[in-house]
Amino acid sequence: MRSHTALWFHVDMDAFFAAVEQRDHPEYRGKPVIVGAKPGERGVVSTCSYEARRFGVHSAMPVSQAYRLCPDGIYVHPRMKEYSKASHEIMKIFSDFSPEVIQVSIDEAFINMTGTQGIFGPPEEAAQRLKKQVFDTSGLTITVGAATNRLVAKMASAYRKPDGLTIIPPGGEQEFISSLRISDLWGVGKKTRQKLEDLNIRDIGQIVQIPRQTLQNLLGKSGGEYMFQIVRGIDPGIYDREVKSHSISNEHTFGADCRDPQVIEDTLFTLAHGIIFRLHAEGGKSRTLVLKLRLADFSTSTIQRRSAREIITVEDCYRIALDLLKQKWDSRTPVRLIGLGFASVGSQDDFTQTELFETGEEKRSRAEQAVLELKTKYDSLNISKARTLIDSRRRKEPGKKQPPGRDQNPFGE
Repeated sequence: MRSHTALWFHVDMDAFFAAVEQRDHPEYRGKPVIVGAKPGERGVVSTCSYEARRFGVHSAMPVSQAYRLCPDGIYVHPRMKEYSKASHEIMKIFSDFSPEVIQVSIDEAFINMTGTQGIFGPPEEAAQRLKKQVFDTSGLTITVGAATNRLVAKMASAYRKPDGLTIIPPGGEQEFISSLRISDLWGVGKKTRQKLEDLNIRDIGQIVQIPRQTLQNLLGKSGGEYMFQIVRGIDPGIYDREVKSHSISNEHTFGADCRDPQVIEDTLFTLAHGIIFRLHAEGGKSRTLVLKLRLADFSTSTIQRRSAREIITVEDCYRIALDLLKQKWDSRTPVRLIGLGFASVGSQDDFTQTELFETGEEKRSRAEQAVLELKTKYDSLNISKARTLIDSRRRKEPGKKQPPGRDQNPFGE
């Protein structure tokens, strides 16, 4: 039987919420559109058009700051039902190209295109066909990254946006990754980047030279192994990794105390999308959904429900959340804040379980050993900063705050 080289597409819908608004409102096209809270309201930017990004506006920015940067922008509240409808339409197109589509958020998916060349042609032709079909059907553009694994495909899709296409040929994974900045690496957060910067490690080429064990000593067993693989263009299973937190939650504070059921339900729908995306991205599973309400008088309460089966779809999550809302809210009292979260989140495996029982002294010893190894190998290593890094970890260790237990409220209450 003939074997096929693996081929994955990572598809990202360009500035999705803002793009839907520009599609549905022709007068918005070519203008900066900011989706989220409106000026004068409490809240943040959910997403914004590329025209707005030129002013420095970006997702998760406080809307007050966005308004200072872009006072002439068009500010609109999210219309989650419209975005969900457009997403569903586009995901349906993806399923016409492959039986294996992994939707990881409302505007993002992986498509397994392995073995489809006989039907859709080589990667570039297939990707162009996909892009055209999406645009012809929905009026929206997508960006595609193509590679032999999901990790590289995802980073390739971020390489050329919007309406872009980047194909990494088999064998070219590490060369492509090495051309990126450390900040471009998927799944590498600010704390890890700061650790590397404190050691004067500033490019991916330097990381590739660091031995596996040294990376594990420096970044922890799982973090070091993850780094060792991704800088070589190896997919460590970016959607099959251990869940590091035992709860996943998100909250929204209304710009003004809200008693409009439609607005509250739409907000709940947005929150459901967000926590389902995070659950899938972290490879987690949960049966327990928690709703949090803070009323106008600042009284705060939570209610939870344990489902008979794992909650894996936005629809299930939203349905349960609505039931909880009806139980907890009288539909008359103004709501100041609403939150939604998963409690008792479990992982698909426990491959780092032994690390949980490692003593603080052992961790410090491994970190110090890693620094000394790096200093021996690289003259450019800033050893004083490295020592400060280790000393700060030592000072923090005695009073280190422990992660919440598996049955604790995901909102930390």
